[in-house]
Amino acid sequence: MDKSKVNLIIDALMFLCVMAMTGIGLLMKFVLLPGKETWAVYGKKVELFLFGMDRHQWGTIHLIAAFVFLAFLVVHIILHWKMILSLYPRLIGRKVARRIIAMIIVIVGIFLVVFPLVMKPEVQEPEHKGRQSR
Repeated sequence: MDKSKVNLIIDALMFLCVMAMTGIGLLMKFVLLPGKETWAVYGKKVELFLFGMDRHQWGTIHLIAAFVFLAFLVVHIILHWKMILSLYPRLIGRKVARRIIAMIIVIVGIFLVVFPLVMKPEVQEPEHKGRQSR
């Protein structure tokens, strides 16, 4: 198979991954509501499922789709590496500026991946409205 066909297939798969992530994100935000919002919509605590999966299970599929997209993106960059190397110096003329911009992109990318893994969540006891504590 020639390189242009491989590029087209990878681009199509990347598009489908992004669309799946978008659709699942919208599903989790607007259809499979979190606990507090189910009270507002249904007037009681309910569990919401779609195709037998709750919002946390859909979140796992969302994460898997993101990892698959990332893998395709790496392949996409590898296949376009020569083009990147030829265009980058033309877009940014000075060698020092190219290195600084490349380092910023790498550092910000690493930060965006590592940041969620090192954060500690804020822990709070749930508020029970309308109930008296004893």
